[in-house]
Amino acid sequence: MKLFLVLGAINGFLAVALGAFGAHGLEGKISKNAIATWEKAVNYQMFHTMALFVTGIFMMKVHSVGVTWAGWLFFIGILLFSGSLYIYSTTGIKTFAMITPIGGVAFLIGWILLGTCIAKYV
Repeated sequence: MKLFLVLGAINGFLAVALGAFGAHGLEGKISKNAIATWEKAVNYQMFHTMALFVTGIFMMKVHSVGVTWAGWLFFIGILLFSGSLYIYSTTGIKTFAMITPIGGVAFLIGWILLGTCIAKYV
């Protein structure tokens, strides 16, 4: 539980820092489409940072393998989805964009697991 709260804090910091870097450090250096891709990565990172916090807090009440897996899937989703979009937006290498859907699937499965556990234990 504590691990997901710490990962949430780290990812919250990184989302804010990367959002500011995209807005100020990348402006004029990459295309408007690439900036939009960067912003999508920041948004999904922040949304799923909140999911990490919810998971960590829920784990204080319920100790379930499903909740633990949900937390890991949110974290893996951040790495794969947002991470691949950060790299793609700054390099233009399409191979990285092909990783993004794997992160999206991790997010989806994480939400299903978390929702199932909430329905079961709350």
